Amino acid sequence: MSLESLPEHLRLPHLRPLQPMPVRKDGKAYIALRDPAMLSKQTMIVPAQALAVLQQFQGQRTVDEIAQQLNGDVDQLIELAKQLDKLGLLWGPTFEQLEAELKEKLETKGAFPATASRAMGKDEAECRKAIEGYLDETDDPELAAPATAIVAPHLDYERGWPNYAGAYYGFKDLDPPDRVVILGTNHFGLGDGVVMSEYGFDSPMGHNPADSIVIGMLLEQFGRPLIVDQLDHLAEHSIQLQLPWVQYFFGEVPIVAALIPDPMTPMIQDDDQRVRTEDFVTALGDVLQEVGGTTRFIASSDLSHVGPQFGEPRAVDEQRRFDVERHDREMLVKFLSGDPEEFLGAMRWNKNPTRWCSIGNMAAVLALSETDRLELIDYRQAYDDRGFAMVSSAAVALL
Repeated sequence: MSLESLPEHLRLPHLRPLQPMPVRKDGKAYIALRDPAMLSKQTMIVPAQALAVLQQFQGQRTVDEIAQQLNGDVDQLIELAKQLDKLGLLWGPTFEQLEAELKEKLETKGAFPATASRAMGKDEAECRKAIEGYLDETDDPELAAPATAIVAPHLDYERGWPNYAGAYYGFKDLDPPDRVVILGTNHFGLGDGVVMSEYGFDSPMGHNPADSIVIGMLLEQFGRPLIVDQLDHLAEHSIQLQLPWVQYFFGEVPIVAALIPDPMTPMIQDDDQRVRTEDFVTALGDVLQEVGGTTRFIASSDLSHVGPQFGEPRAVDEQRRFDVERHDREMLVKFLSGDPEEFLGAMRWNKNPTRWCSIGNMAAVLALSETDRLELIDYRQAYDDRGFAMVSSAAVALL
């Protein structure tokens, strides 16, 4: 096929945001290209050296120009672009068609399917057994009052269960509320403003419908920008991992799910096509006051991310763990003040050196809960023996 006859999106290939994951096969290094939107069930694996080529697919130069720059074979680049396009990994008509098909399926079902929550168990019985086991191994924090809101991790259950269990103890023995607001983190999605879901969520424990009244009132105010990137929820684990816990304590309660952006990262463009966190929090607070009833809040939040996996040059050793814990606890003191501006100010001042990933939803839950009675239940660090990565998390109750 001549360059002139190539479709525009192949002649000027523009790679969508992906999550490259290193893998090894037969002693050789490869890169698995994970699509955060999960438009295709297939994962494309390329040699590690192809990553330098893919970084040139920015929609600004043609494949022949890229081939000339890299001294490569233009036919091989065209074939690479075609393979990427088959899986919807390039911006263009294939991506748009796959996205439209996925949106139609979600609209028909009215819920996002279970993804990360499947790690708790294959069905309700397995999930209940796992959660009850975690709770049995966790000391009751004996809080001064029931929790209005909690901060719980979105780390995998295997490493994060002590803080999940500690945080959810705050909801023990409470009647189901009228709704639960889950504020997550948008790790790999497209949206750089607040991304809400108009759909419910399934897990192996059951189904949480969307709170259509609250969400409808928010959509009346913000319109399409609030949900334009809601497919980000499909592969996002920070909401999904809370679902079995919510269903264990409260059953199939309606939920309001929103991904809150990182306040340390400015929006691509502050315009009417995205929703700012401050505006969303104010509007949600007003709506909840108007509709009444009882609302419980969950900030799905991990803290520091350090080590070579997150771009740091050296392995995580004992000294690094000590330094990270000292920093984490200093920032947790700011959070426990109950003042979102004091917390955000401290984070902005030190420029988030250990890459807390959930500053946005933690500040938002402070504003929404309107309490200065907070209790730190637990703090943990999860790290591997090689020192390749460490993620810290906390369990906090807002009373």
